[in-house]
Amino acid sequence: MLRDPLAFLDGLPGDRPMLRLRLGPSTLVLVCDPGLVRQVFLDDRTFDKGGPLYERVREVLGNGLVTCAHRDHRRQRRLCQPSFRADRLPNVVAAATAAARQTTGAWRDGQVLDVIAESMAFATRGLLGSLFSTSLPDATGERIRRMLAVLDDGIFRRAFSPALVNRLPLPANRRYREAAAGLRREVAAIIRARRAERRDHGDLLSTLLGVAGSDLGGLGGPALSETEIIDQVQVFLHAGVEASAVALAWSLHLLAEHPAVAEAVRAERDAVLGDAACAPEHLPRLVLTRAVVTEALRLHPPAWLLTRSVEQNTDLGGVRLPAGTAVALSPYLLHRRPELHPRPELFDPDRWRDGPPDRATFLPFGAGARKCIGERQGVESVVTGLAVITGNWRPAPVVAPSPRPRALLMPRGLRLRVSAR
Repeated sequence: MLRDPLAFLDGLPGDRPMLRLRLGPSTLVLVCDPGLVRQVFLDDRTFDKGGPLYERVREVLGNGLVTCAHRDHRRQRRLCQPSFRADRLPNVVAAATAAARQTTGAWRDGQVLDVIAESMAFATRGLLGSLFSTSLPDATGERIRRMLAVLDDGIFRRAFSPALVNRLPLPANRRYREAAAGLRREVAAIIRARRAERRDHGDLLSTLLGVAGSDLGGLGGPALSETEIIDQVQVFLHAGVEASAVALAWSLHLLAEHPAVAEAVRAERDAVLGDAACAPEHLPRLVLTRAVVTEALRLHPPAWLLTRSVEQNTDLGGVRLPAGTAVALSPYLLHRRPELHPRPELFDPDRWRDGPPDRATFLPFGAGARKCIGERQGVESVVTGLAVITGNWRPAPVVAPSPRPRALLMPRGLRLRVSAR
């Protein structure tokens, strides 16, 4: 599973409603039936955030919105919600445009790119710009990207390894601990710098710090503590950067493999934007560009495996699950079911041209109360970035081993050659 998660998932008998899996020291019940998957997502009180994956995530990222238990979620979500209102979309688009221009500014005609490194650079700059109104030195951004990559791989490895192995003084364990401590230091420094400014930027960090003078206690509990603020920023950095980078990297890879679609995307971009910078009013007209991103998310959802913990004895699909059972969900498996998505192995953005995906069968960001709070902003950021990139560059495949998806289905080893338009 750790070496080749796609082969692992594709080898499972996905036509069964549920499977019991033994993964290292962990035993999980993998839910495959679409109706049962949705039931688990919607009943977040019974199926709480937990299991081996979220236990490892909490160890390094803390108790933020993505990782917290049900008892803390409502308060935290209400505290963060103002930063994800629709009126914040112009900031997201502007930050994504600036991030794409800065990232591609150093590209050269004919250059072979490490697509993950470039996608991570774009996503980090865009997220810091839109949610934290912060422009970090390139060296700081690069340190954050490297630490996130180490944590990304380490979380999945440690989730299914014996506790004794995770405690051994191995190089991988040492890098993991150093990355966790380093990320916390970087985040604390960002927060200290913002506190020193003493003004409201109207972004997520301002909301968390309470600099707008809002009565945060009236939003479902006391204001966040200093530790909780650091936890929230870490969680949003990890979740937002990784998901956006995965979506952009696979979108570029798929366009490189399908030049006719890439040419149609460029034609759409030219017709909609011309010489103008991308703005929120352009996004509804970038229909094919959005369909490419949606199809990339279907084929390669950022989180290929999610875990939950059963909080009380319950029945699921006629099977008795006692409290403490670890339940796993796989958006990747769901997205590959032919009865839900015909010809599921094919890249076919036209399947999304006539309307948005069905919320019951398209779950790259989860569902229910725990659905990703930044889904819309994340997708719009990637659509904007793809429009900017295709306006100036043509990606083409490089003869090399196929990229190997790992952890969050990040296509490690992906190389593309870019040509200036």
